[in-house]
Amino acid sequence: MQTGKRVLDDLARAATGAAGAAGALRDEMEAILRDRLQSLLDSMDLVRREDFEAVQEMAQNARMEQERLEARVIALEARLADKDE
Repeated sequence: MQTGKRVLDDLARAATGAAGAAGALRDEMEAILRDRLQSLLDSMDLVRREDFEAVQEMAQNARMEQERLEARVIALEARLADKDE
């Protein structure tokens, strides 16, 4: 009976060791893949989301200002046209 128990204990230790090794291998593979993906993204010269949103907001503000100034020019031209008459 002791031999059977010893075999089961050995199998349990081997399984625990294999699970730990598999977990470590998975962690190492994830780190390697993360580094490779980051290198690929860096080489693609992509714009970060924060930068894109900041420029988008600046463009919206510029568009609103341009529309405001356009309305002001139209009003001033109308006033000048009224004075010329």
